[in-house]
Amino acid sequence: MSVYEVEIGGLRGGSVDLRQYRGKVVLIVNVASKCGLTPQYAGLERLQERYADRGFTVLGVPCNQFMNQEPGTPEEIAEFCSAAYGVTFPLTEKVEVNGEGRHPLYRELVDAADADGHTGDIRWNFEKFLIGPDGAVVARFAPQTEPEAPEVIAAIEAHLPA
Repeated sequence: MSVYEVEIGGLRGGSVDLRQYRGKVVLIVNVASKCGLTPQYAGLERLQERYADRGFTVLGVPCNQFMNQEPGTPEEIAEFCSAAYGVTFPLTEKVEVNGEGRHPLYRELVDAADADGHTGDIRWNFEKFLIGPDGAVVARFAPQTEPEAPEVIAAIEAHLPA
């Protein structure tokens, strides 16, 4: 199975067809509205604006598993992201990223290692997975890694078409 074969709902209903991202570069991030790392939304949106026309997107995946920092309804989450950070990138339904209820998307992601060798459970909100054009995880970044950190930018640019 690849990330393209996983079914996941959209924040406002319906489904997000991950097959639309074949051949593109995607940064999948578990997001939360009431976290100390929530200001990362601004950097994620800047990445979206900077690289969208080159076949890149951020995919935000709301999760309430870390100290209930994403308690809102889908409407509240969408309104917050739009009003506070001008988010234009797609958001999925709220899911679990760890434990028995782990969403199949995260089952596909968690075996990838970050630069420190961490694999397995998501450690906190805003952990980032970079998916290459072939659907494989090409990089994993710790929650504290800013979206516009040099290592994230380098990884994105390395996998985008020239």
